[in-house]
Amino acid sequence: MTISLRPYCLKRCKAPMVAALLALGLSACAPAMAPQGINDPFEKQNRATHALNLKLDTYILRPVANNATRILPDEVFIGASNVADNLGLPGVVANDLLQAKIGPAVHNTLRFAVNSTLGLGGLFDPASKMGATAKHTDFGETLSVWGVGEGAYVELPAYGPSTQRDTVGTVVDLVFDPLRLFIPKDKRWVGTVAQIAARIGDRGRYSETVDSILYDSADGYAQARLLYLQNRRHTLGQTTAESDFEDPYAQ
Repeated sequence: MTISLRPYCLKRCKAPMVAALLALGLSACAPAMAPQGINDPFEKQNRATHALNLKLDTYILRPVANNATRILPDEVFIGASNVADNLGLPGVVANDLLQAKIGPAVHNTLRFAVNSTLGLGGLFDPASKMGATAKHTDFGETLSVWGVGEGAYVELPAYGPSTQRDTVGTVVDLVFDPLRLFIPKDKRWVGTVAQIAARIGDRGRYSETVDSILYDSADGYAQARLLYLQNRRHTLGQTTAESDFEDPYAQ
């Protein structure tokens, strides 16, 4: 996930400082209350977006993924996924700090350092073998920790299921990626290519499960919405028991 950074950092470092102060000010706020049920006031628009996404999957993503994963070895997509995950770690660390989670921040910093060096830029994942397994977070979770509610369910073009809170989180994570401070503009395409390849690999790997949700369900939109909300709430620790959620992608 050269130009001198000194004048650039003098301008940009104000944003992280303000964010850190904001985090300290909000650290006393209670996390967002666990949402109940499904809040989907934009269902008509969401279903239209879902229909668009279904066409994109039918005519582009699914055939590309199925053919690519049939032709190319799994190692290609595993490597792409490793690189994409590694490039995203500085942003994960930033969110750990904004959530006042020092332990996970140190853990993910170590993981980034190991995989960026011993893992050849993140192509391999020796950190996991050393015990520094992936511990993901994002700005959507940061907002939840700060007490921001889930908001309404939304489906985004090309991106897929989300909520109002997670949509804001996704935009912030994309715009304020800390790694952009250190990667030259002409090298940033590597992360984009890695993310696309990783998504293609995931689509091919979970083809049967995704197809059953999108194409075999009586209402693919409702099924995708339910699974997303269950998974997200489970990830944020907002479910009451392990039995509240069953991961459809579990092997």
